[in-house]
Amino acid sequence: MDEEFLCVRCARHGKTCCQLCEVYVTPGDVARITEFTGESDFYHFLAPGDSAYQATDDDPLWREKVFRPDGTRRVLRRRPDGDCTFLGPQGCRLPLEVRPLVCRLYPYDYTEQAIKDELARGCPLELLRPGQGLIQALNMNLDEARRWHRQLYEEIRQEEHGHEDRADL
Repeated sequence: MDEEFLCVRCARHGKTCCQLCEVYVTPGDVARITEFTGESDFYHFLAPGDSAYQATDDDPLWREKVFRPDGTRRVLRRRPDGDCTFLGPQGCRLPLEVRPLVCRLYPYDYTEQAIKDELARGCPLELLRPGQGLIQALNMNLDEARRWHRQLYEEIRQEEHGHEDRADL
């Protein structure tokens, strides 16, 4: 019998990262998602719901480039129930190579300098099988995460606030 994927078990357990998180999207994410979906209204600019998020000082490039002067940043839209606009009945409707880089990296925690040794909080570790690690359960690969991390920060450096292609929706 196939083992049920951890994210499926998590969804039955309670709200998931796809339902609770404000997902920052890079200019590259916007281009990839727009090309795949043909849509351009899937993001907006929003101040963080958690003020501690913006006060974080361990990643100066993130703070400088991700946030606009008014304290907002580009994030995926969410439905009225809080679900990500791309969350479908079977999970994310976007293929892995199109998903926002921060989604691909989760639950790795990181700064511009490196991926941290400690994982981000949020995944229900109590749902892991005995002896199973979180990264193993998610079928993630550290080398691939490092590649996505490099790409994320390359794309963050492309941020030029005040020169967005469309009006804030």
